[in-house]
Amino acid sequence: MSAELLRFPSPRATLPVSLAVVEPGLRVDTIDDPARFAALRDPWNELLESSSSNTVFLTWEWLSTWCAHLSAGTKLHVITVRRGSQILAIAPFVSRGTSLLGALRLSFIGTGRVGSDYLDILVRHGAAAEAIAKLSAHLVQTDAQLDLAQVRVSASAARLLARDLRLSGGLVGATRTHRCPYIDLKGLTFDSYLASLGSEHRYNFQRKLRKLETAHAMRFEPVDSEARRRELLPVLFELHRLRWSERGGSDGLSGEGIRGFHEEWSRLALSRGWLRFFILWLKDTPAAAFYGFRYGRVFSFYQSGFDPRFSKLSVGLVTMGLAIRSALDEGAAEFDLLHGEESYKLHWAKRSRRLFRLSVFPGGGLGHLARAGASARESARRLMRRLPARLVSRLTAQRRGGAQ
Repeated sequence: MSAELLRFPSPRATLPVSLAVVEPGLRVDTIDDPARFAALRDPWNELLESSSSNTVFLTWEWLSTWCAHLSAGTKLHVITVRRGSQILAIAPFVSRGTSLLGALRLSFIGTGRVGSDYLDILVRHGAAAEAIAKLSAHLVQTDAQLDLAQVRVSASAARLLARDLRLSGGLVGATRTHRCPYIDLKGLTFDSYLASLGSEHRYNFQRKLRKLETAHAMRFEPVDSEARRRELLPVLFELHRLRWSERGGSDGLSGEGIRGFHEEWSRLALSRGWLRFFILWLKDTPAAAFYGFRYGRVFSFYQSGFDPRFSKLSVGLVTMGLAIRSALDEGAAEFDLLHGEESYKLHWAKRSRRLFRLSVFPGGGLGHLARAGASARESARRLMRRLPARLVSRLTAQRRGGAQ
């Protein structure tokens, strides 16, 4: 996505008030110490709830768990903007060192394989203009290079920051990355929701559900105690592995740090009332699992798994439908399937949100060189994604061999 499509104003445009006037009473503080980060938990979540970026992936609990398990190669670089003792904004950054040209490289906490969506800068309601202006001025002074992934196209503070940095002479690029399908549940019952689906998909779900209930002693268990969470989380991991084993595998719930992350996060989420974890049983056998969260009015689907032995019974399809019914039963306003355009998601959800990646480089000659290098690397990655898998594997092996 080009900057023009994001409707950034021209650098020759009149400077907005937020950039032209920075309130002198504001101060910027950088937090790189884990103890100070831990002490931010309550004010962090209070600010999040007062912001327009209030999602589960920006809670202190989610991001601190990422820091504990998945932050290798990074260092905390959380920037706060304060007026007196009140925090107006938090930029939840980590530093990834410096570029070859000496620019400080910053990205969001939570970036990477764990799949955090809707990442953003937390800004108190009504304070966006002054807080973003102060943060922008600070980043200009430090010649920071930003790589901000999984940002929502509309109404994001990160987008406002990129606008101000561009007006200050920074080089800004934006690339579409993902769609997040979602269901608007407001005003719906489960029956009226099913009636809105395609007839074939609706009939298939209802027929498979009846068969499981009548012929296979199905039960759909919500995991809502700590003892059951500890007992059944390994079942989720195994069902996820089994689901993907015949499709080349998946690292969504496996790999270094990932299982430790979900062990700690699911415990925290359960204690906060956010965990939505279900097991679909056929008699005494766990056949499928649903792993998601309820935060505020949004019920989110994060991961799932099922035993391929029961694939002809469509246990994955039934589990998803029952999770949506559960969301409606508890009064959620939205069911978010998060990023990914897999065909099964599009059978359930007709709407979607765009996510994009913002890249910001300092102005001047060094910034142009850095952007050119990043553009070349991205072009190479796109080319590799288009090549046949066997050729990619051969090229990777040859490159590793040459490096020995």
